[in-house]
Amino acid sequence: MTDNPDQPADQPADQPSPAERAARAAAAMRAAEAAASALDDTAREPAAREPAPAPAPGPAAAGGPGALGELFAAAGVPAPLAARAAARLGPDAAGPLRADPWRLLRVPGVRPAQADHFARAVLGPDARPDDPRRGRALVLHVLTEAARGGHTVTPAADVLAALEQMHVPDPRGAVEAALDEAEVLSLTEEPGFDEEAFDEDAEPQEPEERLGPARWALAEEAAAEGFQRLTLTAVPLLEDTAVKALRDGLPEDRSLALTAALRTGVSVLRGTPGDLARAVLGIAGAAAGQGLRTAIAAPTDRAAAALPAPDGVEVTSLHRLLEPRDDPAAAPGAVVYGRGEQRPFDLDLVIVADASGLDVELCAVLVEACPDGAHLVLCAEPGAAPPAGPGRPLDDLEASESVPVIALDAAPPADPLGALTEAVRGGDLAAVDAPGREVVIVPAAGAGEAVHRAVQLVTDSIPRALGIPVEDVQVVASATGGEAGTGALNAALKARLNPGPGAFGGMDPGDRVVVAGPLPHAPLGETGVVTGGGPHGLEVAFPAGPAVIAPAEASRLRHGWAVTVAQARGTRRPAVVAVLSAEGLSRPLVATAFGLAHRHLSVVQAAGPALARAVREGGAPARRTRLATLVI
Repeated sequence: MTDNPDQPADQPADQPSPAERAARAAAAMRAAEAAASALDDTAREPAAREPAPAPAPGPAAAGGPGALGELFAAAGVPAPLAARAAARLGPDAAGPLRADPWRLLRVPGVRPAQADHFARAVLGPDARPDDPRRGRALVLHVLTEAARGGHTVTPAADVLAALEQMHVPDPRGAVEAALDEAEVLSLTEEPGFDEEAFDEDAEPQEPEERLGPARWALAEEAAAEGFQRLTLTAVPLLEDTAVKALRDGLPEDRSLALTAALRTGVSVLRGTPGDLARAVLGIAGAAAGQGLRTAIAAPTDRAAAALPAPDGVEVTSLHRLLEPRDDPAAAPGAVVYGRGEQRPFDLDLVIVADASGLDVELCAVLVEACPDGAHLVLCAEPGAAPPAGPGRPLDDLEASESVPVIALDAAPPADPLGALTEAVRGGDLAAVDAPGREVVIVPAAGAGEAVHRAVQLVTDSIPRALGIPVEDVQVVASATGGEAGTGALNAALKARLNPGPGAFGGMDPGDRVVVAGPLPHAPLGETGVVTGGGPHGLEVAFPAGPAVIAPAEASRLRHGWAVTVAQARGTRRPAVVAVLSAEGLSRPLVATAFGLAHRHLSVVQAAGPALARAVREGGAPARRTRLATLVI
């Protein structure tokens, strides 16, 4: 597909020969396979000029993957994109794409110019810049790209400006068309009050119109309603005398945390990983000892397995607690949970570890699954990185000042790893004394050297010098793409650890994989090992047991020797190799990455002075959200 943003959608072009098109498409397919990354994949196009309009539907056009493959082949679309399109739009996407080719923008990584190219291939001269289908697709695309940056809403003025840059003749008409489809919502926000607002000569501020994808806007409202419901329906879980007895002998911070958990519907608990783990296990054990139905929900099954379960306490991943199920009627890419408003948890107390990793949609699912009267405790480290998905529910909830927030007193760091992580949280990239090689800094002059050093550490240095096996070493990176991102790191690690032809959709038995898109089989960020595959799907051994990932869902797995910090968060490993390039650095990201190791940390420093600057100055980028005001 060509990528010329200045070429209008109805501009004709010369035709390449079929041989040229096939060669270029094959080259693009190889590039696309090499570039595949998490949910922000970039679709690579062949360097071909405009093909002829796609031919009329043939026998396979009735539906199914065959029809989608035929359509993409006729339009010159790289073959690897078909799998991602089927995963996002469904196996019967060929018909809807013929009716509205700009729906291709819903596939992660597809850019507007590529969607215009596809529309010209499908519609021929009927593909025009002023087509209402194009306008509404671009509105949703702009808002979806904002959501990838964490925003649940975007000022309407910003959306209109972006549409003008994309040569949409009537930006306001495009917004209205998108609103009519109900996939985009208009959310008017009243101006706040400040001292100047009460000045007699002050001009009254106009309400600001914001736009948001309906999916995230409605999730934000559902989360806010859930928090309000749990707060209003809560009653103390135990009598005052029982609570007082449980508090006896506890330090003040632990006493406050226990009291908030047992007496209020929703509370927030912040502390360092070790302090949080001790407090959570203490609260859960005390509650279960009094006959309360209690569960601790960890980010992944691997993280849950590392927590010692107190007597009578269910310790599992939040994913398992919500009871995912395979529902053929579910929308492509969606996970259906058995627990929810109609079938809530049979629990009195739910404690969520690493709740800062909850995006607004998962947060809404969680609170809807909590029955009236249940108590919810949300735990997080101070200054933790925001979730990978849109929103920032925990920070917004804390900002609303509608629930108690308890900060645990930080115990002095017990080891060099704790000392380094605590220093980074405070804005200082300090040198620490590590006589047992708990922390090793490995300078790298560039991206290529960083990849080489990371492979050397994983495959040789750490196992040989520290006795930590390769399977207990996790590489994390600050970026997905780039020469030192997870894609490049995984390619190098696979070549060294498990070379093979990629027999099953790019995977081979023995490959480590990570869940990078929603799956019913395992939560986001869970890692497993490929054990086999075939036409039925990819066989993967996850910590909770084996699973078969259907071919249509296999595109949501990535090689997992190296993962992003967002994918790794909440699941600590014996050894972590943090490959830090200048892209995407922030203090929360660095602190989260360093905090993932509980025995050894190797830092491959490829960011130069940008690393110290990010730790000193770089908070997480701001996010536009509504939850804080909705809760109030």
